[in-house]
Amino acid sequence: MLSYLLKRILLMIPTLFGIMLVNFIIIQAAPGGPVQQILSKMQGQASDIDMRFGGGDPMGGAANAGFSDTHSSAYKGAQGIDPAFIKELEKQFGFDKPAHERFFLMIKNYLTFDFGKSYFSDQQVVSLVKEKMPVSVSLGLWTTLFVYIISIPLGIAKAVRDGTYFDVWTSAFVIVAYAVPSFLFALFLIIIFAGGSFFSIFPLRGLVSDYHDKLSWFGQIKDYFWHLALPLTAMVMAGFAKLTLLTKNSFMEEINKQYVITARAKGATKRQVLYNHIFRNAMLIVIAGFPATFITVLFTSSLLIEVLFSLDGLGLLGFEAALSRNYPVMFGTLYMFTLLGMLLHLLGDICYMLVDRRIDLSASRGA
Repeated sequence: MLSYLLKRILLMIPTLFGIMLVNFIIIQAAPGGPVQQILSKMQGQASDIDMRFGGGDPMGGAANAGFSDTHSSAYKGAQGIDPAFIKELEKQFGFDKPAHERFFLMIKNYLTFDFGKSYFSDQQVVSLVKEKMPVSVSLGLWTTLFVYIISIPLGIAKAVRDGTYFDVWTSAFVIVAYAVPSFLFALFLIIIFAGGSFFSIFPLRGLVSDYHDKLSWFGQIKDYFWHLALPLTAMVMAGFAKLTLLTKNSFMEEINKQYVITARAKGATKRQVLYNHIFRNAMLIVIAGFPATFITVLFTSSLLIEVLFSLDGLGLLGFEAALSRNYPVMFGTLYMFTLLGMLLHLLGDICYMLVDRRIDLSASRGA
């Protein structure tokens, strides 16, 4: 087992490097950037001033004297701007170095968890992530908890009633929940219950109300779950299907084993066989899959849900960073997400081996 863990940990290094390299290349090829963002804002502000005051030099007249549109620039809309100012911006954001030097410098800093500062808020990326992390983690944990609460009883019921009308109709519901993305559920809930075309029952923005601190402790809990109701419902609807089928299949496999037939032959009731024998064995793989379920919820569903419901978490942070080309935040969060995801996957494998000694992952993967 130690050799397997060592191999997995060592494999994380090239995997993490490859993911960062591919994303760095994609970002470099994408149009725009922080410098372009600032220049576009300057052009927009100058155009507004020009429209308000009726003509004149849109970039400030004398401030740009001597710089004509004949100066070439790699940035769209940079005509008439002092090239020295553009070079100063490039130096500020680190674009005065070639792309490969910037990449290896970034990796060198990331090895010591130095993610730098946000381009536009002058905050350390680590501080921003720590500030937003509780929202995303709370969403992920609550969703995972409710997914297990719903999926395990439903999966057991489907296994016990396999082939009945109950199994058929619940399977249809599970398939629909599995096929429809969480953000579509979220949009449907917003339209129906959050001030769309029908009712205005639940809030649409934030994790708590503005007056949250003035409420009693019970009122604060109620306010918290009132705001979480729609996001959690959307995420649970999209997340419980796979675990329900896993639970059903796990129990179905155990139901058909010899020890179940032997227990029934000895006079044990169906309930005794189910909860005293089958449950303990069938739940091993379901419980061991908790880290993988949490990864799925945290890294897929919650990102779009945070954007739709304006929840100030890592998903909204990443979305805003992508729009503003805030590269330190984009790459810093990507690095931490990737590393956390690989560690949780490793933890999931360890859980499988601990709960079922028959599983030998090192042998199955050629270790």
